[in-house]
Amino acid sequence: MPSALTYPGVYIEELPSAVRTITGVPTSITAFVGRAWRGRLDEPTKISSFADYDRIFGGLWRSSTMSYAVQQFFLNGGGQAIVVRVATRTGAGAAAAATLDLGGGNTLAAASPGTWGRNLSVTVDHVVKDTTDANLFNLTIFDDPDPSTAADSLKRGGSGARETFLNVSRDPASTRFVTQVLAQQSQLVQVTGVGVASPADATVKAGLASGSDGVGTTTAAAAASEVNGDSGAKTGIFALVKTDIFNLLCIPPLTTAASASQLPLDTADVPMATWTSAATLCKDRRAVLLVDAPSGWTAATAASSVGSFSAVERSYSAIYFPRLRVADPLQDGNLQDFAPSGAVAGILSRTDSERGVWKAPAGLDAGVRGAIALSINGLTGNLTDSENGDLNPLGINCLRTFPAIGTIVWGARTLDGSDVLASQWKYLPVRRLALYIEESLFRGTKWVVFEPNDEPLWAQIRLNVGAFMQGLFRQGAFQGTSPRDAYLVKCDRETTTQDDINRGVVNILVGFAPLKPAEFVVIRIQQLAGQIQT
Repeated sequence: MPSALTYPGVYIEELPSAVRTITGVPTSITAFVGRAWRGRLDEPTKISSFADYDRIFGGLWRSSTMSYAVQQFFLNGGGQAIVVRVATRTGAGAAAAATLDLGGGNTLAAASPGTWGRNLSVTVDHVVKDTTDANLFNLTIFDDPDPSTAADSLKRGGSGARETFLNVSRDPASTRFVTQVLAQQSQLVQVTGVGVASPADATVKAGLASGSDGVGTTTAAAAASEVNGDSGAKTGIFALVKTDIFNLLCIPPLTTAASASQLPLDTADVPMATWTSAATLCKDRRAVLLVDAPSGWTAATAASSVGSFSAVERSYSAIYFPRLRVADPLQDGNLQDFAPSGAVAGILSRTDSERGVWKAPAGLDAGVRGAIALSINGLTGNLTDSENGDLNPLGINCLRTFPAIGTIVWGARTLDGSDVLASQWKYLPVRRLALYIEESLFRGTKWVVFEPNDEPLWAQIRLNVGAFMQGLFRQGAFQGTSPRDAYLVKCDRETTTQDDINRGVVNILVGFAPLKPAEFVVIRIQQLAGQIQT
């Protein structure tokens, strides 16, 4: 009530509402870890389109399987992605940044390590707004698309990006101080030194950058170590702990083919140790790992080899087989083979948007955009019904090509989906729906902490969590024709005992009846002999 009632009349007091809306979290933010043409190392960067990737990371590059995976993600309906660029940091193959000497002690350096920097050129001119100011000059930076050495046979060369900065100044007191302007606005260069003399009008080409431009240029082991990263230093896949949330994780194969004349088969598959670490990270972050089946798998060897993933957190992982054969824009449209995880992540995102996270991301609506054919062990091929029937019960999600339909995802199981395991997390949509509910409630019930632990609090919890679950029920996320059949929310003296209260614990029980996909449709046909007149 009001603090003091001093005069006869009406007093208004606003009371806090017991309703605290629980908002559902995103379901298909996809993290990618791998090589890129340029960009910051081991720093997760959120992008919303392939145009963002092109601007920040340099676009498609033949030596970067990640660049193609990101492109296929957005092509297939992906919404948001988080990209972590990795490169060799130490040793003989360590990535280094190229420098550009503008004269007079003025120097620039590539904004991030890698041999991409050797393609940079900078043009200086003095067509400025105030010709009496000797500190002013203009910079035009160009990522030259022409490779500079024969060693670039697998590279596209520069991305063709161009940046222009007018009326920058060498004077630290100026609002256009070159160091500050480039630090805030340039994706290509950064200042390493401001000299005493204004740089002369000229075009300066970067020298050769030493070291590698990413993982995979030395040995597969070194490449794997950079992707795997270090949990303490938060590098590689562990850089993702710096993000707020991600739902799916893709680790494209480490390298492409050694020769430009070959199809870029993934000659360095992601090692099992990396899959194991990545799946454990996904478990900790309530995400799902999309695993690309090894490039050498055939329908016969897949059945006998999937057991090698037994050490992986299988209920937080899903594997897809075989590879996709897609037209490569960097090879004049020639067909190349690519791991499917990027495209599959896009399909999951598209399905979530159109139908909901509880819908299996497979079937006729799960078409793979851009796929011309499938590739099995480097050869164009397709799985038969019999082969699919051998792999599906083992938890291997197959991609199939059907006449007049095209290439589609034809499986929706986790790696825990083998019939022998009889896991409650057999189906991918059930696993992902549970993670969605868990993360949403984890974030949406933080207000409960430090509240008085008694019936008024429990009633609020039942009200708010129940409203969230009822919303999912109305969208068709659960089995059952009534809320009683579909879900339950319990928080009372039965779930929270006096001993729990004494220890500061409140227990909330949330249950739901998940929808499971109709994998097998049985149609019974019977002939009728005709009606018998009686």
